[in-house]
Amino acid sequence: MENFRFKAEPQKRNRQKSGYQPPSVYAHLPPLPDALAPNLLALFCGLNPGVRTAQTGHAYNHPSNLFWKLMYSSGVLPVRCSAEEDRTLPARFNLGLTNIVSRPSRNGAELSKAEMDAGVGALEAKVRRWRPEVVVVVGKSIWESVWRVRHGRAIAKDEFRYGWQDEGENIGVGDVRDGEREEGVEYRDGWRGARVFVSSSTSGLAATLSPAEKERIWSELGQWVEARRAGRDVTPGLVDDLSSSPKTPRSETKCKPE
Repeated sequence: MENFRFKAEPQKRNRQKSGYQPPSVYAHLPPLPDALAPNLLALFCGLNPGVRTAQTGHAYNHPSNLFWKLMYSSGVLPVRCSAEEDRTLPARFNLGLTNIVSRPSRNGAELSKAEMDAGVGALEAKVRRWRPEVVVVVGKSIWESVWRVRHGRAIAKDEFRYGWQDEGENIGVGDVRDGEREEGVEYRDGWRGARVFVSSSTSGLAATLSPAEKERIWSELGQWVEARRAGRDVTPGLVDDLSSSPKTPRSETKCKPE
């Protein structure tokens, strides 16, 4: 009779379900500074720094994060850049970086809606102070917080779309407050706030949209950035009406929610 050797099945790693974690859990990690400057074409607002990002001090630095890949493939960046070059974006490309929540966490599930909503006012003030032409909201959950704070309710499924938002949703509308003026920023009357573009999340955990859908959303932004960079008005702080920006049919950018 033959002897049979049975192989033991490999044990599956028991992944603990992620949930809210208080700031004290990651209090040992340093904060990630914003990358800001006057006259930005676009300010990219992410959710919050991940653990690796906080540890290294460079934005979107996890190997699975698609931010730097999509920034180049879409045309937003004319050259390939790495996370280590994040601090150079304002001076080299007139692009800035910030987050709706400043504290680090392992993922977005460890944040509360309350602290995300609390970050909306800070974002509005930041945009009012620095006056970028466009705010790119990097992920649906961030825009949900902005909408919730502004409208006092959750955004309906048929109200959400990726891409350009209506001008009534501009961020940073209003006069800058005393003591908040930045050198090099022209605070002219009639500034209507920064237009909003909602992109897909670049997190490796965001798998609802296909790679092609993500590329399509980011390409619409890249087309505008390329055109605006080539023919930008030297007058800072005044947002054009985007009439010269490439138009993408609503059906192409209204993808499945993340």
